[in-house]
Amino acid sequence: MKKVSMTLLAALALMMSSCMTTGLGTTSNTSSNSNVWGNVIGAVLGQVLMGGMTFDQSSLLGNWSYYAPNVAFTTQQALATAGGATTINNMSSSLASDYNNIGINRNNTSFSFLAGNKFSAKVNGIPFSGIYTYNSQNGEIALKTATETLKGNAIKTEKGMALMFDSKQMTNLLQKEGKVSNATAVEAVSKLAKSADGARVGFELTK
Repeated sequence: MKKVSMTLLAALALMMSSCMTTGLGTTSNTSSNSNVWGNVIGAVLGQVLMGGMTFDQSSLLGNWSYYAPNVAFTTQQALATAGGATTINNMSSSLASDYNNIGINRNNTSFSFLAGNKFSAKVNGIPFSGIYTYNSQNGEIALKTATETLKGNAIKTEKGMALMFDSKQMTNLLQKEGKVSNATAVEAVSKLAKSADGARVGFELTK
């Protein structure tokens, strides 16, 4: 697991901004400041892929279930250019609606990473499996199924893990592997991923 200074500096800037607007930056609110710091770190690490916190190979292993939609950007600069936390919140809200239209929920969407670089998964209740590779240096992950190789990113978040994809990869995941028949909802997810440079969409997963 790695911490990258650029990400932490961005987190510090966000925390300072929060303190200015809420009055948390006083000596009588040390405990509150600690909570804000923890929340900001978790939020930033879940929003930036390159420079976020990655897994050791062994820490990735296990059963991960869908918890919530997740939107992230490839770099802190891409996130800032797109509009920062406000854009993340707006896109996440839209993605939640799209997932609801598809029918994605905790009971029908999950990923299991096993020893020997094997994985099994369900998306929208449709099972698929194969082998995977994971680069613990940058969080890049590739899921090789019987029909394709899906390339994305897996990084640590406050809740567990964000598994993220670009527009094309996410469309393939939903339509080819998840067999989603709601083409309108899939197209909405695809357009959302393409709505800002460096944007990625996917799943917040928990064990």
